[in-house]
Amino acid sequence: MTPIPDLLAKADSVFKSLPELDDSVKYHFEYKIDNSAAGLAVSRLKQLWSKSLESEVDVPDQNATGIEQTEEDPMTWLLGCCENVAPSMSLDADALFEGVVEALSHSANEYACQEALISLLGYDNIQLVSDLLMKHHELKQYLETSAIQYAEEDQSGKDETATHGAALLERIKRSKQKALQRTDNRGPLFTGQKLFNDEQYPHVYGAKNIGNSVSIVGKKFALPAGSVREEYERYEEITVPYAKQAARLPGEKPVKISSLNTLCRKTFLGYTSLNRIQSLIFPIAFTTNENMLVCAPTGAGKTDVAMLTILQTLSNYCDVVGVDSNGDDIYNLRKDEFKIVYVAPMKALAAEVVDKMGKRLAWLGVKTREFTGDMQLTKKELSETQLLVTTPEKWDVVTRKSVGDTELAEKVRLLIIDEVHMLHDDRGAVIESIVARTQRFVETSQTMIRIVGLSATLPNYLDVSDFLGVNRQRGLFYFSNAFRPCPIEQHFIGVKGTANSRQSMGNLDEAAFDKVLNLLENGHQVMVFVHSRKDTIKTAKKLKEQFYNEGKMDLLDSSDELQSENPKYKLMQREVGKSKMNDLKELFKYGLGVHNAGMHRSDRHLTEKLFSMGLIKVLCCTATLAWGVNLPAYAVVIKGTQLYDPQKGSFVDLGVLDVLQIFGRAGRPQFESSAEAYIVTTHDKLAHYLSVVTQQSPIESQFVEHLVDNLNAEIALGSVTNIDEAVSWLGYTYLYIRMRKNPLIYGIAYDTLQDDPLLGSKRRELVMLAAQKLYANQMIVYNKNTGYLTPKDLGRIASHYYISYQSVTTINKLLKSQMSEADIFSLLSNCSEFSQIKSRENEAKDLEELLEYSTPCQLRDSVSNTPGKVNVVLQSYISRSRVDDFTLQSDMNYVAQNAGRITRALFEIALSRAWSSAYTVLSICKSIDKQQWSFEHPLAQLNLPREIVAKLENQASSSTSIVEMVEMDDTELGDLVHNKRMGNVLRNALSHFPLLKVEADLFPLTQNVMRISLNISPLFEWDMRIHGNTELFWIFVEDSGSNTILHHEVLYLSRKTYRSIPPLSFAIPLSNPPPSQLYVIAISNTWLGAETVTPVNLSHVVLREDPNPITELLDLQPLPITALQNPVLEEICAKRFSFFNAVQSQFFHTVYHTPTNVFIGAPTGSGKTMAAELATWWAFREHPGSKVVYIAPMKALVKERLKDWGARLVEPMHINMIELTGDTSPDSKTIMGADIIITTPEKWDGITRNWRTRKYVQNVSLVIIDEIHLLGSDRGPILEMIVSRMNYIASQTNSSVRILGLSTAVANAHDLADWLGITDGLFNFRHSVRPVPLEIYIDGFPGRAYGPRMMSMNKPAFQAIKTHSPTKPVIIFVSSRRQTRYTARDLISFCALEDNPRRFLNMKEEDLEMVLTKVEDKNLKMSLPFGIGLHHAGLTEDDRRISEELFVNNKIQILIATSTIAWGVNTPAHLVIVKGTEYYDAKIEGYKDMDQTDVLQMLGRAGRPQFDTEGVARIFVQDTKKSFYKHFLHSGFPVESYLHKVLEDHINAEIASGTLHSRQDAMDFLTWTYFYRRVYQNPVYYGAASNDQESVDEFLSQLINNTFKELELSACIYRTDNENYAPTSLGRIVSYYYISHRSVRNVVQKLRSDFDFPSCLQLLAESTEFDDLAIRHTEDITNAEINKTLKYNAERLNLRMVDAHVKTFILSQAHMARLELPVDDYITDTFAVLDQIIRIIQAYLDVSAELSFLNVCFTFISILQCLKQACYPDELYRNALPSLTFKSEKEAKKVLYKVAGKSRQFLEKTLAKLSLVPESMDALYAATSAYPDMDIHVSQKSPELVHLQIRRCNPPLNPDFHIYSEKFPKPQTEGWFVLIGNPQTDELFAIRRASMLGKNSAQQKLTLRLRLDIPAPCQGQNAKVYVISDSYPLVYEHSIHLMSPSEATSTTS
Repeated sequence: MTPIPDLLAKADSVFKSLPELDDSVKYHFEYKIDNSAAGLAVSRLKQLWSKSLESEVDVPDQNATGIEQTEEDPMTWLLGCCENVAPSMSLDADALFEGVVEALSHSANEYACQEALISLLGYDNIQLVSDLLMKHHELKQYLETSAIQYAEEDQSGKDETATHGAALLERIKRSKQKALQRTDNRGPLFTGQKLFNDEQYPHVYGAKNIGNSVSIVGKKFALPAGSVREEYERYEEITVPYAKQAARLPGEKPVKISSLNTLCRKTFLGYTSLNRIQSLIFPIAFTTNENMLVCAPTGAGKTDVAMLTILQTLSNYCDVVGVDSNGDDIYNLRKDEFKIVYVAPMKALAAEVVDKMGKRLAWLGVKTREFTGDMQLTKKELSETQLLVTTPEKWDVVTRKSVGDTELAEKVRLLIIDEVHMLHDDRGAVIESIVARTQRFVETSQTMIRIVGLSATLPNYLDVSDFLGVNRQRGLFYFSNAFRPCPIEQHFIGVKGTANSRQSMGNLDEAAFDKVLNLLENGHQVMVFVHSRKDTIKTAKKLKEQFYNEGKMDLLDSSDELQSENPKYKLMQREVGKSKMNDLKELFKYGLGVHNAGMHRSDRHLTEKLFSMGLIKVLCCTATLAWGVNLPAYAVVIKGTQLYDPQKGSFVDLGVLDVLQIFGRAGRPQFESSAEAYIVTTHDKLAHYLSVVTQQSPIESQFVEHLVDNLNAEIALGSVTNIDEAVSWLGYTYLYIRMRKNPLIYGIAYDTLQDDPLLGSKRRELVMLAAQKLYANQMIVYNKNTGYLTPKDLGRIASHYYISYQSVTTINKLLKSQMSEADIFSLLSNCSEFSQIKSRENEAKDLEELLEYSTPCQLRDSVSNTPGKVNVVLQSYISRSRVDDFTLQSDMNYVAQNAGRITRALFEIALSRAWSSAYTVLSICKSIDKQQWSFEHPLAQLNLPREIVAKLENQASSSTSIVEMVEMDDTELGDLVHNKRMGNVLRNALSHFPLLKVEADLFPLTQNVMRISLNISPLFEWDMRIHGNTELFWIFVEDSGSNTILHHEVLYLSRKTYRSIPPLSFAIPLSNPPPSQLYVIAISNTWLGAETVTPVNLSHVVLREDPNPITELLDLQPLPITALQNPVLEEICAKRFSFFNAVQSQFFHTVYHTPTNVFIGAPTGSGKTMAAELATWWAFREHPGSKVVYIAPMKALVKERLKDWGARLVEPMHINMIELTGDTSPDSKTIMGADIIITTPEKWDGITRNWRTRKYVQNVSLVIIDEIHLLGSDRGPILEMIVSRMNYIASQTNSSVRILGLSTAVANAHDLADWLGITDGLFNFRHSVRPVPLEIYIDGFPGRAYGPRMMSMNKPAFQAIKTHSPTKPVIIFVSSRRQTRYTARDLISFCALEDNPRRFLNMKEEDLEMVLTKVEDKNLKMSLPFGIGLHHAGLTEDDRRISEELFVNNKIQILIATSTIAWGVNTPAHLVIVKGTEYYDAKIEGYKDMDQTDVLQMLGRAGRPQFDTEGVARIFVQDTKKSFYKHFLHSGFPVESYLHKVLEDHINAEIASGTLHSRQDAMDFLTWTYFYRRVYQNPVYYGAASNDQESVDEFLSQLINNTFKELELSACIYRTDNENYAPTSLGRIVSYYYISHRSVRNVVQKLRSDFDFPSCLQLLAESTEFDDLAIRHTEDITNAEINKTLKYNAERLNLRMVDAHVKTFILSQAHMARLELPVDDYITDTFAVLDQIIRIIQAYLDVSAELSFLNVCFTFISILQCLKQACYPDELYRNALPSLTFKSEKEAKKVLYKVAGKSRQFLEKTLAKLSLVPESMDALYAATSAYPDMDIHVSQKSPELVHLQIRRCNPPLNPDFHIYSEKFPKPQTEGWFVLIGNPQTDELFAIRRASMLGKNSAQQKLTLRLRLDIPAPCQGQNAKVYVISDSYPLVYEHSIHLMSPSEATSTTS
């Protein structure tokens, strides 16, 4: 760089040589001061420049001919000059040449040319500038001539012209064959301007030129025209005149509010019209959805522009529902469908926006809330809020959480970013981050989010508009200062003297006083802005003193002049007198006021009021007033520009945002036509503020400095998963735009940009460097070969808590497994977030005092350095020490604010590493939050009197723990503090102190794994004032030996749920040998001392190692199918294979040739089904005529087996096969004729309970139990009972029943074999024994919230597909139907970003269209075009079949399914992804782990034997469960029994069937069960006290005793003598109908004879059978909404809306009311309810009959009819006659009985007689023809019997007697109830159920003959016989006198 003296000399000579200009041109000079030396240079340059302006001599006309011609061509000369100076500027000569050509060509006059050349070349090359100006005309003429010649030569139609710099250069250098190739119409990229043919934008108003003016040196040396510089003794002042008002445009008119719609009129109340700017913007802002950038001066009304865009968004969700009396529309706003986010730069401004917009939008019901670091919102508050006003940092935190508020971010439809020119600020990177994230989200999700940027006037607004995705022709609005409603004259004052010197400070005071004095003399009010609270008062007092010294106090006095005009002066004086602030009262007397955030709110409001009334002439305030309060003044004065920034630890310049905001407070359009704004700064900062305020500096990106942390955030979010995506992400940033426009600033050579216009290489370089840093810090996994970027816990935590990667480096170095509090404070103080805090000399004394008195923990560093100071101030903050020094107080607040965040991050990092230091860190977290040390008494947090807390902390009571205090009574507590009266106060405090009681139950699984179940109860009372809405607790399990955290859980408590905390159950790993003791610690997240420790003794737990009998796969020759030695069977097999596989070959002989029981444990897909077929063929060969029962755990598996065997076995073998499930009801004859019965466990259990009366049960020779490992599930007990009962039946009938169990490999196969009676038939193969080898990957995902965690898995799932199976089939298993939709949606959005969005679809468009026409489900319709199918129980059968067939035939590549397809449909795939291993369980109102069997079944679908050589499975689990699944998949877990939990119902069934008679029988019966074997192997798991024989025997005895007690309580059994029991009728009902004894107990306890319809319906809904009805998240809200529309309110159940029984009650009614349910899940749930409820009604009907309640029986029958016909009881008859309208049920009933079952001709005649005209005769006849026309005869020949003959006069609808029921999901068979009773006494005498189905001859089929027994007490009474349909509203009554014995005798005689 040229030395300063040389520069001065050169400038001196150059200025003398500058050409003289005419009067019309003025020189202006803008300068930048970088240091004091340069400042001297600039001063000298100014003097020289001033001299050059003193002589104004006309410039003589000169033309090309007047200039001395040189021999050299002008352009060649210019190129040579550029080549000479370019190296010194580190520039490319060609680029420099282009820039000079542009400056010469497009400068409007000499001044403009000179300005452009100086800007381009700088003062180091000022001689060249002079030479160029001398040759200006010559060069310009040459350029014009060249343009003409070039145009003539080149007629190719290209946009470029000969004046283009590159084209000229090409012509000049053609001989050298060195041409510049450019494809766009821009000049040098470092100027960022087009050289020619600039595009004109329709909404750019008042700009001198279009484009971004950015010089190569980054600054222009020019001020606006008319600027004046004045020199004073103490300061220099530059005045920038206000811009003249822009002239009205042609056709420009203000938009009248009255002409707008209601939405605008009611929001803009008090407005007559929009202002100029708003009117010009209105058409785009309100009528389109365009992204916008609005650049306008401060105070131009941009907030109202934001309001217009808000109204536009609201209009999309407003439905007009009517018109009010004023003619205004009435709107219904769909509030739950959208969110609007307003990003304000400061919290103070956010509060102002909330206040303004909240009031204006309140009429529409829009809720506006502040969402900043100071204002946290609950999830409920967030869901209720439509307009969120936040800060950039807060919104960044919200949107960067993959496991946080993603649902919130998804609903955003409008994002408004206020003060978007913050991009150039340190915080600008945050704006870049949120905009880039939003735009990428818009692209991936295909949802529209409008982005609106509001800004002050910008020099490079085009760049900002491109960054925001604005269409320049529509959404870009730029307004110059000429559009300011109240133009501002700006004064820039630089006081003389060295910065911060006494001279400078004195001059600052004098300059400010001069300006305030001048303004007051002109009769104006003034605001003086200073930068600390103390300075407001200090400045006010100083001004008062200065006015006094000048004798100008009268200017401040407002009382005299206003007293006569303003009668409220005295009133206000009294108001001021009430203030407690002495300074306020004192200053008010002199017309002065102060305003700062430290004042009481009432004082601030009073000051604002006084100023607005004119009672205060000068208001001294901080910038808070400018941001947070709309209080304008004629003039503002900024006194000083240095303010302390604790974030930087030093004094910094006042930011341009603050300056612009303060200047914006100048001017009151309603009172004045102009305003004035002054900024008084030091001389060295004058140029800086001139530059930034007059918008001459381009806005550059600050993103590079924050690239590493922002990349980490995107990786943690999951939006960036590899380097390519990171490069793409960087392309959305403002950095990318500016790098292309101004590459040199960002270290990019012009050649680089020329070779790579999109900067792909540079972007890749940046992200790879950032990724490398993250990888080095262990924040991500970075695979350099594939470029994949995977987040790690450390990176996620850093992103979540906004921790810089530099701090992570420190944490990695210093965080240890065990740390003291002092160690943690030392770590905190070394974090980079505090590195800028400096220890100043003037603070040394204060710091030493704090160190001595307020710092309990030892320091590792000196207070003279940064870590030491940070450590001291943080500990002092916790100690609540008072600090007087303002800067030290600011540092303390800053440190405390950030330390809280960092310690939370440290806690989670320690927790993720299972380190016990997490406890200490959590304690410090709470100490910072509460400002209380952990050694202080916990009750101090409850605001107890100070003296009581002191007594609690004294030595005498220090040994008493908080837990011990809880157990004390009031007297003991009073004694503890030596104050009896305080005992009650302490008791009350302790009752609210949040402590938990924890009890642990142990369930050993293996030698190394134990499951722990925690029962947690609160030891406190909830108080909303103390505990708020929620309390969070951490549950830790710690190894007593190693101090390692084995497991941790989070427990959320709320006021509603804290009394009923569901048990926590989890598995933990154990060391070998196991520790003697575990500690379960329950500790509050926020309360110090709220901690309970529960020791868990393991000494009595013996962890036996189960011998794992693995069957090794032998190296056998594959067996050919000829080994079957049966041509029929060989032909069946030959269609699929010729040889058995290795597993099948090994078990072939045992299964096919021996009668032994067999257990085969092998992975899914290994060919186990062949064993079932071999055993079946053995049974038919060895026991012809016998039956084979195949028991599958799910209906889906039953249907699959039916379909498979039905196609392959039935016809060739000439056998019959039937399905026996809840969906089918074959008659006994059909079952007797079947050879194979395919059934479910529940159905076969129900059938075999009455095995004595069912011969076909006794004829079973083989029972095949598929998936027998489900013994460990809640349905396992049924399998136990089936096997036990079949063995019992075999022993009773002297026949043998062979058992074949099929399973996955299990760890305790010996126990299963022993139970099944297996000797030689045990085959337990390894998991790896598969026809297709399987690779399994387990991926852990963080996050406690289920939904967001599932969402974070979608991107990795997509990546897994691309990695493992880019073209092969993929199944993704999810836990719920809702997750199928969400997963498909995200995969589709990821596909949309691919080159081929339909990469997963393998079918032609026309074929796809044909398939879509058949699909009903809208989500399936949406996903199929992308090659993604859905499969779950909520789809129709046809939709499921379509998905299956398309997937199996490889038409679609991806199938997203629930676990049903893993069991029910044989659809293998190359890749299986198990996306989450939890499901929602309504009982615990939380998520529960899937059964391990389900997971194994899903994994079994990976690998296709006929296509793949290997399969791949990816399991996505919660990170805390990763180790559990590693163990489980490697070695498996033993199968445990579930029988002991449901023993009562099974014992009752055996007693009811006569199998058991006593407790000893029951004990003997247990020995047949699998449970009996396991309880001796693992006694602690089942609840035995110990492992010894005596403890186990005692446990079993107690279990049996409790079982019998429970059954007696339910009245299911009764004692016949001391030992024996017999079943009651209720016990038989329970067994027969397969319902729980608890359901019957509930009925018996509650049922009364006067129960009406809703009461009986309630009893049904309360049945235990509905305990497990699916309850999903947020369904309580849906239930509540549906409940509002129902006839019977569900609140009568006195249960929460989230309860399964409430949902049952609601869905039953919704079916009757024929409601359209809101979600598909509810439809499926309704089917599940109806599937069970028919059986339960029949059971309850029998219970009612046992109680002789006649009317209750009628009611239950009525419910049965209503459910089958889907209507309420008061609509039954009208509903039975569709197409007819009746006024009453009575009228409809008459018609129904006339036409039921009659011919169409009869129907038409009857209707004609009654004058009834149906809407559709066909529909009416379809219904009435199905109804039975009955003929009933009643007779009695003896007192004991009543005889009935029931004849159906018309044929049934179909041979199966299926009823007419359009709405019932399953076919129902017509049935009848016959009741005899006395309606007068409501007594039932007899009941009988009858059906015509199953009779042999056709005649008998329509006639029933019944006999009903009449009990002796009922004989001789008058009664009625009722024959009632169970399906139709048909009741036939017959009055009868029941014969008495005496009457029978007389009749006989």
